[in-house]
This record gives sequence, structure tokens and C-alpha cells, in this order.
Amino acid sequence: MLDFVDLKAMLVIALIFIPLERLLPLHEEQSPARRHWLNDVVYLLLNGIVIKIGLLIVIGTAMLVFRQLVPVGLTQAVQSQSVWLQAVEVLVLADTGFYLAHRAFHAVPFLWRFHSIHHSIEEMDWLAAHRVHPVDQILTKSASFLPVFALGFSSSAILIFTLIYQWQSLFIHSNTRIRVGPLKWLLASPQFHHWHHANEREAWDKNFAGQLPVLDMLGGTLFMPDRMPKKYGTDDPVPTLYHQQLAYPFVGNAEQPAGLAEAAATTAAKPE
Repeated sequence: MLDFVDLKAMLVIALIFIPLERLLPLHEEQSPARRHWLNDVVYLLLNGIVIKIGLLIVIGTAMLVFRQLVPVGLTQAVQSQSVWLQAVEVLVLADTGFYLAHRAFHAVPFLWRFHSIHHSIEEMDWLAAHRVHPVDQILTKSASFLPVFALGFSSSAILIFTLIYQWQSLFIHSNTRIRVGPLKWLLASPQFHHWHHANEREAWDKNFAGQLPVLDMLGGTLFMPDRMPKKYGTDDPVPTLYHQQLAYPFVGNAEQPAGLAEAAATTAAKPE
């Protein structure tokens, strides 16, 4: 069951992003009641509790091992720093974990089955950010938070990062034309993340970071031209309803990521 605080937070978020997308739209023709918006409301209402339970199980189990491996002196050194310095370190460490996990979800065909649900978004907005398969979200967030918890960062620093992550996740998916100027190389924005969702060949398998585009710069996966994408989504046959999308990775014939499929076809066409 959703508690009152969750419902209030959802209402506040909606009251911020719906007017923002109407005042500063990237795609002016797109309506708040765009295709499949009710399906994404279901994700908004139901996914949270499933993901929280999954994270508790995965991170809780892993921490039993990590506690034995991480020296006490290291955790004490981490905790002796100021909260704000810890928050910066958490941001870098967590987004590095996110980048690596996200890249794996594009590179490994079995993981792509789950991640293709998120890439089935054809009209970008704040609500569509919630369309993520629980398995995808649990594993990706675990990759982000496990190193952070293992090193003993303070709960305050982790809370600061969590708030930044939640709001930025909505912002980078939003249907807004807001740009951040020269900071675009440092902070993720719609200009950065919309290209990750673009169904255009040159944008495939690009822009994996959640907050820090510099990680893609270092990893050779940065793509951010001046123009914005005109087409989003995936060519995979992802169904349109919540329960079908949950089952799709297990029963559907999900295709390889577009980049893998093309590479395979190119390899097959080469003379021996």
C-alpha cells in the first residue's frame, strides 16, 4: 500500500512538472495525456514498493559479505569527512556504478530484455521516467548503492544524493527545452538524456550516466549534438500494458540491443 507521504510527494512532483512541460515544452505538439500515459501511472503507483523490497534483499544480503571485506579504518576515514564532501563522493561513486550497470544492460542480451521496457518510451516526459522494469531498477540501483553502503558513507550524504538522483531522473526525461549551457558537460540534462532514448542509429548505446556526462566522455560513449532527437523508442516488440511488460523479459522474444544486432549482422556478412 502507498502511504500518505508517497502520495503527497507524487502530487507535488506532478504539480511542478506538468506546468513546466506546458510552459517550456520541447515537443509542443505532445499532450500530457499522450499515448500510454495511464500505463506509466501504474508504474508510478506500483513499482516503488516492489523495488524497495528488492533493494532490501539484494543490498542487505550483499552487505553481509562486504562488512567482512572492508577495513574498519577505511569506513572511519570516510565518516570523518564533512557531509557535503561525502555527498560529492557518493555522487561520483554511485553514478560510476550506475554507468557500468546501465552499459551492461545494453550490452548483454538477457539484461536488455528488461531494459528494453524503459526504451519503449516513444514520447518523453517526467511520467515516462517511471517506466522501468523492477528487475532493471533493482540491479542498477544495487550497483549504485552497494559501494556507498559498503564504504560507510553517512545517511545524510546518501540522502542528499538520493534526492538529487530522484529529481534529476524526472528532469532529464521531461519534455522541456531547458538547457544548462556550458554545464551540459558536467550535469545531465534533457539535452543529454533524450539522446540516450533516441531511435537514431548514431545515438545507439550512448549517454549511459545518470548525473555526470563526464563519465561518458571518459568511457567514449558521449553523444550530444546541438539538435534534439525527433524519434524515440526501440524497434523491439515490447507490449504496451504494465503486466505484459513485466512478463515480457521472461516470455517474449526480446531482440538484442540495436547496436549488438547490427554488429552481429556485420560480422556475419564479413568474408572469412
